[in-house]
Amino acid sequence: MKKRFAHVFVLVLAACILVPAVVGRAQDIKPVTVLQPMPDFTLAALQGGEVTLSKLRGKNVLLIFPRGLVGEGSWCHVDNYQYSDPAETEKLEAFRKTFNLEVLFVLPYDKTLVQQWADKFADQLQDIDNWKNPADPAALDAQGKTRMDVYRRNFPKKFLYEKGKVPFPFPVLIDADRKLSKGLGIFTTEWSGRKSEQNIPAVYIIDGQGIVRLKYVSQNTFDRPSTEYLLGFLERMLK
Repeated sequence: MKKRFAHVFVLVLAACILVPAVVGRAQDIKPVTVLQPMPDFTLAALQGGEVTLSKLRGKNVLLIFPRGLVGEGSWCHVDNYQYSDPAETEKLEAFRKTFNLEVLFVLPYDKTLVQQWADKFADQLQDIDNWKNPADPAALDAQGKTRMDVYRRNFPKKFLYEKGKVPFPFPVLIDADRKLSKGLGIFTTEWSGRKSEQNIPAVYIIDGQGIVRLKYVSQNTFDRPSTEYLLGFLERMLK
């Protein structure tokens, strides 16, 4: 009887030790590279509800981390274009169905700040259009001309929305504690000449088995793969 009790006690003790260790490992988020599994995560979506990566198993996932804030109350304009381009392409081509794909955007802020990003979305795109098409280009100073050339070169498409009526077809995820962004090694407080709590822009493509097939971390804020490139990669990946 004593031997049986001791045996049961050892098994229970082992379970108590092993289970938390297993759970801990499952919750770890660390930097990944191509052909490694993407760590699982669950994040709230600005549009409502939650998204858990493992529940999307069987679908391909395009996971995009825009930059976010570039100063107090100042948002990176490139992010809005980066969201609008695939959103408008989806409207025309329905590529999510074609590639069995979910598209997720992740911002490293609480819901209040992420909502501010959404509220300023239309104004940010209007800024881009104004910089590309100033009323009097000849009157611009050197900085204005440089900005005009940069935005015309990097943002050839035009996206304008009525304020308060911006379509958000892709879940915008709220990484409030930065667990995902920090775990992947892309959260920083100084990057590309600006000090703020921000992400280094990054893009991951994850296949239906949860394996990273593409990882792209930007070298500067304009250095981001285009929608055309990403869809071309998905097409080649699925052949």
